[in-house]
Amino acid sequence: MPSEILLKIFSYLDAGTLLCTGCVNRRFYHLANDNFIWIRIYSTAFSPKRSNWKVNSVEKTAVTMNLLSVEDKEAGYWKKEYIAKQIASVKAALAQVLKPVNPYTGLPVKTKEALRKSGLGWVIILKEKSGKEYMMEHVDLSINDSSVTVVWYGKNWPLLATLSTLDLCGVTPVFMDRSKTPTKNGPRWHSLIAKYNLSNLTASTMFGCDRLIRIFCLNPGLLVGLWKREEELAFVMANLHFHHLVERSTLGSATIPYELPPHSPLLDDNPEYGLHGYQLHVDMHSGGIFYLCGTFRNLFTKKGYIENGYAKLIVISFKNNTEHLPLIGKVGLSWRTDIFDGCIKSCSIMDITLLDEYGKPFWCFSSPVCMRSSPRPSDGPNFLGQTYYVDYMDSEGKVHVQLVWIEETEEYFIVNLVLYLSIAKINHWFGTKY
Repeated sequence: MPSEILLKIFSYLDAGTLLCTGCVNRRFYHLANDNFIWIRIYSTAFSPKRSNWKVNSVEKTAVTMNLLSVEDKEAGYWKKEYIAKQIASVKAALAQVLKPVNPYTGLPVKTKEALRKSGLGWVIILKEKSGKEYMMEHVDLSINDSSVTVVWYGKNWPLLATLSTLDLCGVTPVFMDRSKTPTKNGPRWHSLIAKYNLSNLTASTMFGCDRLIRIFCLNPGLLVGLWKREEELAFVMANLHFHHLVERSTLGSATIPYELPPHSPLLDDNPEYGLHGYQLHVDMHSGGIFYLCGTFRNLFTKKGYIENGYAKLIVISFKNNTEHLPLIGKVGLSWRTDIFDGCIKSCSIMDITLLDEYGKPFWCFSSPVCMRSSPRPSDGPNFLGQTYYVDYMDSEGKVHVQLVWIEETEEYFIVNLVLYLSIAKINHWFGTKY
């Protein structure tokens, strides 16, 4: 078919369909880059509305666009301009939705609304050592109080031995039609959140097991389940904290994660500046069941508690019985595939949101954690029972939780909860020199 006729047909397509058409073959790609077609789409979408101006064809557009120097631009110029402006408008709309902040949590009030409006989803890209890639759409999604849990499972996993890395990406439609529900069809924007090395699925990262699977934890926040018998993938679970979640899932590129804006510390001459006024919200949950949901205010530490590069922040003191808290229900991490489901005892997801004295998020994460038994029983004056502990660590700090199993009531009690904040992070955040 002559190119002139194809261009005429292409001129009646919308932007999303035109981009898909350009993927058919090389000839269609070059024709679908035609500047006269894209400038019509651009002007219809972004030019000021005028009641006496209606653009219906490529020919009419060409006559009215002399001032825009259509022919002087390289092929595809107006396509790139249109896509860039569409993405910018989506970013601006999301920024407005995320602007109101909850004074109690320090997180955007309308995160769930932003997730719905943006059509945001998540994919994992499994990369073989040979370079071949497999992209998988998420199967299950659960939105918690301060995090999102995303799960992938299926029957067509590639062989684990052939895989090298796993990329976790947010995906959003390039073209948003606010009058329609976002769909997975059409061009989408990929934003890399994290890259994981699958060679790290070793004994050191093994997290727990049941009769069917073994689970491994890869930081940040990724859980990988392997079938015990075949040593092949059963499921992948990502745990994503709300803090900057929408930005990380939409504003990066397919190869480069979103970079947080630089932090400018508010200076203060208080000798204990940066060591007091913290507020902590902590959740422990799995499968929609919450074992712990607590908020702790007016937390502080002292210069004397700084040791080995960390400041010790005591949230629940072992010596104060009135602060001790029970975990509600039987603790376990629920998992499922399209064939089996199960629960890994003593494991759960922990969400930490630590705010500074100004109510700004200082340290946030969502990650799997597991209770390990202590070799010696608790020596506390009022508790007799087996002692367990939960530990978490990343570049910004550490969490240590001590629990006691009360046989009479068959429940765990948290008798000690301590945060260890990185002094490097405190100095960077507050401009101090501890």
